[in-house]
Amino acid sequence: MANVSIHPTAVVDDGAQIGEGSRVWHFAHVCSGARIGRDVSLGQNVFVGNKVIIGDKCKIQNNVSVYDNVTLEEGVFCGPSMVFTNVYNPRSLIERKNEYRNTLVKRGATLGANCTIVCGTTIGEFAFVGAGAVINKDVKPYALMVGVPARQVGWMSEYGEQIPLPVKGQGGYSCPHTGVRYALDGDNLTTSETQ
Repeated sequence: MANVSIHPTAVVDDGAQIGEGSRVWHFAHVCSGARIGRDVSLGQNVFVGNKVIIGDKCKIQNNVSVYDNVTLEEGVFCGPSMVFTNVYNPRSLIERKNEYRNTLVKRGATLGANCTIVCGTTIGEFAFVGAGAVINKDVKPYALMVGVPARQVGWMSEYGEQIPLPVKGQGGYSCPHTGVRYALDGDNLTTSETQ
């Protein structure tokens, strides 16, 4: 693991794959089957399970456990103390490891501090889950989700700013930072490059 920074208090089990430029901070634990991309930051007290894939340039903040069957694509942000699950109906007295449900967080999504992602869901590209929200169903790309259970209250740009509503009409909305144009197509947000 050349050019990987691992704090002396962190535990990285033999066999774990960690990409170049990644950083593993205090008291983190990375299991042997984990696959972690390049330029990833794992904050203090982060746990990464065996059957986990973390894409390039993800940021996992302090006190996050990324359990088996979770996949994070490139550029996912996991806020402090947010929660993943992998069993839908856990009981301490009943082992359900063969019932783990897959969770997929797509490219560029943000999962706010203390939010909970119930297993078996897919979070769309560049979606934004607000702090403390509980996700119990799939989330559309670019959707802004808040509340318990979470509901969509708007749209977020790739730059991470709320898109002014309504996003309708001929031109839609063009992000002044990136030049990406956003427009509604039915119930979904579409993107294009401005000319």
